[in-house]
Amino acid sequence: MNGLYALKPWYAARLSGVRGALARREVSPDTLTAAGVVCASGAAASLAWLPVPYAALPVAVLLAARLAFANLDGALARDTGRTTRRGALLNELGDRAADLIVIAGFLALAPLWLVAAAAFAATLPSWVSLAGAAAGAPRLNGGPVGKTERCLLVVIAAATGWAVPVLAVVAAGSALTAVLRLARLWRELDR
Repeated sequence: MNGLYALKPWYAARLSGVRGALARREVSPDTLTAAGVVCASGAAASLAWLPVPYAALPVAVLLAARLAFANLDGALARDTGRTTRRGALLNELGDRAADLIVIAGFLALAPLWLVAAAAFAATLPSWVSLAGAAAGAPRLNGGPVGKTERCLLVVIAAATGWAVPVLAVVAAGSALTAVLRLARLWRELDR
């Protein structure tokens, strides 16, 4: 069920040099969380305002940076001994904000009800995982339509103009991901 999330260890290894440079420069993990939200905002603006297919490249670059910052903030905090409960909270809030901001980029391209449904559904997998972790289960990530897959789908929409079909896939796929995570957590917590 990991989907593209299975590539995270490989991706994290590619970012290890960047992490080292950030640690040497004493960059705050919170700054990286904020940078991820800024990149998500740029991707949303590019999606909304640039014509197809010219939106695809900036959206892809900005969402790749958003994913990199999402990977780097926690890793940098762990590497430098700066993990805090406040930082963990900020990380989660930043991730949810970035998710919603990217989906908001579709407001210029699709009906409001569909954008709202996709935004709501896109947050469900994380809420399920966070609730499971709060109950003592391991934190679940990935899935058929997790964060990484949603980013890829947004790039597809930017390249093709298929905003409505992509939002439908984001909504249905995210809901399915949440259900699968919930079923796995239910079994885990029943032990």
